[in-house]
Amino acid sequence: MASPSFRIEQHRSIILDTSAAINLNATGQAARIIEALPSPIAVTDILMRELDAGRRMGRHDFDAIEELLRIGLIDVVALSDEAEVHFETLVVGATAETLDDGEAATIAQSIAQSAIPVIDERKATALCARRFPALQLASTLDLILQPSVTETIGNESLRQAIIGALRIGKMRVPPRFEQWVVDLIGPEEAMRCPSLPRRLREMVVRA
Repeated sequence: MASPSFRIEQHRSIILDTSAAINLNATGQAARIIEALPSPIAVTDILMRELDAGRRMGRHDFDAIEELLRIGLIDVVALSDEAEVHFETLVVGATAETLDDGEAATIAQSIAQSAIPVIDERKATALCARRFPALQLASTLDLILQPSVTETIGNESLRQAIIGALRIGKMRVPPRFEQWVVDLIGPEEAMRCPSLPRRLREMVVRA
């Protein structure tokens, strides 16, 4: 089954947003996925602070990312001077034109170092595409579906990874992936994934 993902240029740096970090953790196979990618992976120090705050609400994503840091699979980067300028434009202003700190930091640092930001949230994706059209965006699914990853983990592990991201991480699925995901995980699993659009789950029921 052909993947709708684009191929990420080898060795091009990747910076994860908070949603992508959470979704990768939810796959249960974050280390295997990252090891299989041919590109360096980083998160911003601002994202780490967001995840650390989440521990007070019982989330364990900070600990999971910290373990990936400990074993050298990802790095933490501080915003460069250029990134700080972009960051300010993304967090100050009207609500419709601003993002939370983690998303803004991911985009700002990606612009500064010509990296690929991995973002799943609809507002951030739309705003970034509108204001920075030259910046190539990726989703968590784009990472998981890179040929080097799918060849490494195999079809059943791929299926379980996506189910975990949907059910535990509440991963948003970009429209171009919707039917592909349903075909992969099957209609019964699709009905159990509330992060899939309701119209899609209703279509599964009618089918």
